[in-house]
Amino acid sequence: MNADLQSGLPFLKMHGLGNDFVVLDARESVVLDAREGVVLDARARALPLTPAMITGIAHRHFGVGFDQLAVISEGVGDAHLTFYNADGSTSAACGNATRCIARLLMDQTGKTALHLTTDRGDLAVRDAGDGLTAVNMGQPQLDWAEIPLARAMDTLELPIEGAPVATGMGNPHCTFFVDDLSAVDLPSFGAAHEHHPLFPQRTNVQLVQVIGADHLRMRVWERGVGVTLASGSSSCAVAVAAARRGLTGRSVRIDLDGGTLDVDWRDDGVWMTGPTMHVASGVLTHAFLESLR
Repeated sequence: MNADLQSGLPFLKMHGLGNDFVVLDARESVVLDAREGVVLDARARALPLTPAMITGIAHRHFGVGFDQLAVISEGVGDAHLTFYNADGSTSAACGNATRCIARLLMDQTGKTALHLTTDRGDLAVRDAGDGLTAVNMGQPQLDWAEIPLARAMDTLELPIEGAPVATGMGNPHCTFFVDDLSAVDLPSFGAAHEHHPLFPQRTNVQLVQVIGADHLRMRVWERGVGVTLASGSSSCAVAVAAARRGLTGRSVRIDLDGGTLDVDWRDDGVWMTGPTMHVASGVLTHAFLESLR
């Protein structure tokens, strides 16, 4: 391990509706949390984020635990964000982590609007008031090749039992509309469909029930993670799928296991608004990091 990490590696624990994250800041000489006095300098850039390192930190008994790990680095805009799933794989998009980090950066800088970059592309973020943060997750990908799917087909009704909708939000999504969420065993259902051969990069899986006018109830299985209490990109994909099916308008409220998000599919992209929480600031010890080599 690089000598710069002898004193450990600072991190933040954050969540959006129970969709939880470990955040590492790889920008140079920045304060992670002025109130806690946690300063990073550039040590995160010395960290070899191998799959073993990521899965070790992700372990909820032997590590910290998270659905996704996010790294903040310097970018063209206010910052660049890189995301990793709990199994060590990468993800181009993570809406709730984006909102959490945006709230951190707005608190640090006093800004009420940010320009962030991700592997998904450029994302606009703004303070929505009342402690809420809104992010524009960009235009949905509706063509089979962009999602991507294994072959050309109608993405509004896939040739899978249940006729789900496929949507790309920088990562692939497979949305099933059902009459009764409680009648479906999400762990087994999600695990089976994550690896469906129509999705060469695997897929996030959503089960959705229409509750009322522009009101949905959703449960989600995230690829590389499993069942999660919430998912921002999944919520965006579900809102798009419901609007395309004619089940709702383009602005919806979505109830997840961890709380509620508002999603609005506008001309400039899919905006998602909800709360965030900074749970703790801590330090990954040198001994722990060494154990993951």
